[in-house]
Order: sequence, then structure tokens, then C-alpha cells
Amino acid sequence: MEQKMTINGVSTCTIAGAEKYEKYQSGIGRKRRTLVQYDYRHADGELFSCVCATLEECRKKRDEWMKRKEGIR
Repeated sequence: MEQKMTINGVSTCTIAGAEKYEKYQSGIGRKRRTLVQYDYRHADGELFSCVCATLEECRKKRDEWMKRKEGIR
């Protein structure tokens, strides 16, 4: 059984260092496209979330976010 990413709009990604993602289709008629919703819970508890065309793009954005986050500290 697949677990949902959100319950009542709240992310179910609660474990530090965990990632969750799911594909969905957006659009009308023949102009539909597949997107990936991605959540990542950082070790400090902060949630990163994004939507991209591929899982690889989501992970690239997560890595850039983590680099910026480390630079702030």
C-alpha cells in the first residue's frame, strides 16, 4: 500500500534525512504533463519541498538548497 505524501495538506515526511516523492499529471486534455512533487526533511527538522519535471531536478534543487543553508550558518 502506497503512503500519501500529505494528510490534510501537511507533509508526512517527518523523519530527519528522509525524502518522499510522487508523480502526478497536470494539465487539460492533450496538454498534460507529468510532474514530481518532492519533500525532504533536513536533519535540523526543516522541510524542503518542490515540484519539477523529474526526480533528478528535484534532488538538484534540494542539493542547492542544502548548500545555501550550510552557507548561512
